[in-house]
Amino acid sequence: MTTYHGSVKVGGPPAVRELPHLIITKVAVGAMDNDCYLLRCRATGEQLLIDAANDAQTLLTLIGSDGLGQVLTTHRHADHWQALEEVVARTGATTLAGRFDADGVPVPTDRLLADGDTVTVGDVELSAIHLAGHTPGSIALVYDDPQGHPHLFTGDCLFPGGVGNTFGDDEAFRTLLAGVEEKIFGRLPDETWVYPGHGNDTTLGAERPQLGVWRERGW
Repeated sequence: MTTYHGSVKVGGPPAVRELPHLIITKVAVGAMDNDCYLLRCRATGEQLLIDAANDAQTLLTLIGSDGLGQVLTTHRHADHWQALEEVVARTGATTLAGRFDADGVPVPTDRLLADGDTVTVGDVELSAIHLAGHTPGSIALVYDDPQGHPHLFTGDCLFPGGVGNTFGDDEAFRTLLAGVEEKIFGRLPDETWVYPGHGNDTTLGAERPQLGVWRERGW
């Protein structure tokens, strides 16, 4: 079995991580190197896509003939939903987005997510985490693997080296950092694997020592 590394490039092969109950496939698409994640329940084959960001054909090929049950848009920024309309039209997938961001996503949202809501993919359950600051209603998803460590899909709220862009808004930065510290670093262990909306993966253990640095620099 190929070791999962989490490093993908636009036009390159996806990276696949096989957990006991869930298969995670990561692919990069579009001019902004967006990361998209296809989650597949091993028991039922049901699938959920996190961010139909761009390049619908690449995503549809990834989804394959088994179809797509749901697609979650992590937040309202346009680089995260360029392929959403086509993917939904081709698959009939149910759409999910944060309660406070859905009005900024141009495809109707079937299910509005709030903090603590459960998202089910076949026999697998994930929990929604609402994080304000990068946008009003960004949603992260955490899968607490019963046979391993948690897996956290953060959209653009947490990356290697810092939280998401708050565009020079000091209050938005403080809000986002506080949410990330309380709801992510305050609740999840260092072993938690982080899958961001762009770029390479990281772990909470790798990032935790830098929280004070982020707070001091203000971004």
